[in-house]
Amino acid sequence: MGLIEHPTNRTSEKAIKAAIEVHRHLGPGLLESSYQACLCRELELQEITYRSQVAIPLEYKGKQIPKTYVIDFLIEECVAVEVKSVDKLLPIHTAQLMTYLRLLRIPSGLLMNFNVPALPHGIRRILR
Repeated sequence: MGLIEHPTNRTSEKAIKAAIEVHRHLGPGLLESSYQACLCRELELQEITYRSQVAIPLEYKGKQIPKTYVIDFLIEECVAVEVKSVDKLLPIHTAQLMTYLRLLRIPSGLLMNFNVPALPHGIRRILR
C-alpha cells in the first residue's frame, strides 16, 4: 500500500521548483527583496496561484491588532513561504514561520535561504 500524498506536498514541490529556477538565474548574494520580486514573476510564469506580502491578522483579548506580521508568500492558500538571504538559517527564523503557520491555521511552510551555493541546501520545510 502506497502513501497518500497530501496536497501541501505537491504545492511545496511546485514552490521549491520555482525558487530553484530563480536561484539558478540569480545565484546567491542579493537582497531578499530581489529574490521575492523574481519569485513572484516565476510563480506567474509557472501559473502557480500565490499571494505575496500577506498581512497576518492577530487578535489580542478580543481586539484585532493591525499590521502585525507579513508573510512573504502564501502559495495556493496552503503553504507559507518565508524568503531569506542570510549567512545561515537560525532557530528564530523557524520560530517566526511556526508563528505564521499557527496564526494562518495552515499546516506547512518553507524557509528559503537564497544565500547558498545550491538552493536545496537552503530550504527547510516546517510542519505545524
